[in-house]
Amino acid sequence: MRRFTFARIRLFFQILYTIVTNGYAYGYLNGKIYKGSLKYACVPGLNCYSCPGAVGSCPIGALQAALNEHKIEVPFAVIGFLFVFGSLFGRFVCGWLCPFGLLQDLLHKIPLFKKRKQLPYHNVLKYGKYLVLIGLVIVGSSFLFGGFVKVPAFCKYLCPSGTFMGAIPLISANANLQMQVGGLFYWKLGVLITLIILSIKIYRPFCQYLCPLGAVYGLFNRFSLVQIRWTKEECTSCGACQRACPVNLPPEKISVSPECIKCGKCVDACPTDCLHFCKKTNNRQVKEIKR
Repeated sequence: MRRFTFARIRLFFQILYTIVTNGYAYGYLNGKIYKGSLKYACVPGLNCYSCPGAVGSCPIGALQAALNEHKIEVPFAVIGFLFVFGSLFGRFVCGWLCPFGLLQDLLHKIPLFKKRKQLPYHNVLKYGKYLVLIGLVIVGSSFLFGGFVKVPAFCKYLCPSGTFMGAIPLISANANLQMQVGGLFYWKLGVLITLIILSIKIYRPFCQYLCPLGAVYGLFNRFSLVQIRWTKEECTSCGACQRACPVNLPPEKISVSPECIKCGKCVDACPTDCLHFCKKTNNRQVKEIKR
């Protein structure tokens, strides 16, 4: 019997990370955004700047802020940040460190509806996150000029994390903001409610189909330092890993696919120890790690 599973360890890290990066209790109590020196630093997961509990900035929000400048300049600092964390972790960040990913995980555990891993036409819809990255994050922040105002389009029109962790707590605690609520807030609230309902039935619909940060980290999945290794010679093709995989990946695509969030469920499910997070040295060492 294993003394732990990666599912339990991952849940612990997700909760801990959320508390550390969004634990500014004074902000929640007073409806005010933390604006200290830590806010100038990005955190790797999707983390709304306007969340009253946030102590760091979202890399997507920071990228849009840089692109919103009057001069069109390459935001080397943010790109460098994404390159470093992408190279180290890939979409491990999505699976282990994203607060909105944690929310979707918890919603999917609610015993309602018949669960599905993916939406119909998944192979087409999965490219939606790249369209969001290009259309809302980059184009919406950089090139809408000549009569149009450049805006952080993803944050303003779509981001459900900003609505859940930023707008709703701020409006709830601030009477002045309550009087300014308009159509844009109700639009984003509708997006959030839709994703909440979908998350109960479909595993992480926002991550799979809309998240631009997941699109960025997914590009690094094949090359990142954190990998789930598959030993083909020991695989019996039993299908246990694919059944356990929340995004339905076969073993040869685990970790290298841009869709893999490296959650470790396949490692827990594998009966032959042919999947593991570390470089394999011998069977005994891998088995000790998995216990």
